[in-house]
Amino acid sequence: MDRRNIFRSSLAALAGVFAARASAQTATDKGVPKVVYHLADVEKVQFVLTNIKNHFEGMGGPDKVHIALVVHGPALRSFYGNVTDTELKTRVAGFSKIGVQLNACANTMRGQNITLADLLPGFISAEKGGVVRLAELQGQGYAYLRP
Repeated sequence: MDRRNIFRSSLAALAGVFAARASAQTATDKGVPKVVYHLADVEKVQFVLTNIKNHFEGMGGPDKVHIALVVHGPALRSFYGNVTDTELKTRVAGFSKIGVQLNACANTMRGQNITLADLLPGFISAEKGGVVRLAELQGQGYAYLRP
């Protein structure tokens, strides 16, 4: 076999692996789109939460899309448990209840000297950091949105 044929065979095998992987992932996800929202800017908190609400409404409900939110940097302060914004508390509680995965950057929590107990209920820790969590989710097929 010459080099061109070996190269073509390798490409065909590689394409087959990717096609099988994509097919398996689609079967597992049953065609439900997955989206991760990236939030670091405190002035965008309400905007992003409204985007998530609108995303669910536009898709036809929480059973039609999987949404994750990754929060790090200054925006995380908006989600402290002692926040007085009742609308924000209600939205976050509602999102948590319908399955939005709420990720708080562990590096930011250490930098702000807080723990999960200091945040609104429903958050989980992105132990390797918020940006790493964003990359992990993208690797799992989540579309990345940073409004």
